[in-house]
Amino acid sequence: MEHGAALGVILARAGSKGLAHKNSLKIAGKPMLAWTIEHALLSKRIKRVLVTTDGEALAQIASKYDVDVIQRPPELASDTATVDAAARHAVNQIVDTHENVCLLYGNVPVRPDDLSDQAIDMLHQTGADSVQSVCPVGKNHPYWMKTVDPETGRLEMFTENQVYRRQELPPVYMLDGGVIALKRSSLFTLIENEPHAFLGRDRRAVVTEPGEVVDVDTREDFKTAEAILEDRLQNGSIRAVG
Repeated sequence: MEHGAALGVILARAGSKGLAHKNSLKIAGKPMLAWTIEHALLSKRIKRVLVTTDGEALAQIASKYDVDVIQRPPELASDTATVDAAARHAVNQIVDTHENVCLLYGNVPVRPDDLSDQAIDMLHQTGADSVQSVCPVGKNHPYWMKTVDPETGRLEMFTENQVYRRQELPPVYMLDGGVIALKRSSLFTLIENEPHAFLGRDRRAVVTEPGEVVDVDTREDFKTAEAILEDRLQNGSIRAVG
């Protein structure tokens, strides 16, 4: 088995509260899920791709590509089902010996082409348990967040600090949903009352720039992602599968 290679697991649930059927919506000429599948297939480090889904339409989209389609049971397709549980189920359905797993969300049509490879390389080179992509919080920095008393309307600082200028804010990052690369052993680690145990103890990050990853949860997210993809199609910067 090639060192630094990974099994790619794409999570594509049929239901969605924010934007109905988002994974199957057509965006910039193809279903949203297709963009993630093509990203995985173009990766140098992902050697096999699974799509785990509970939706027939999504399964049909995935079947057009050279990937394995795993039918997700109802208990792993609810709003309360966890990502790691769905991923473990998918991995358990096949015979595969990759030590690394790369989790990708089907509703993220915009990513840097090499994002998964960056995460998998960092995982391999550092020996970390997991690597996730993050981006700077920008103007949404917690130092500038406020709380509002529901009864009095009083405005208070969320975190006490004396920072006034943006340049003085300490660096803070948020998960952008672009990729989660992790050891197989970490994925299958379950610890009671620790919902993120599957990420292991040694957690690292690859940093993206604002706008490089678009996680589509709302109609506004959809419009942003479509504008970016349409622009890339026009300037010929999107790689083709096959």
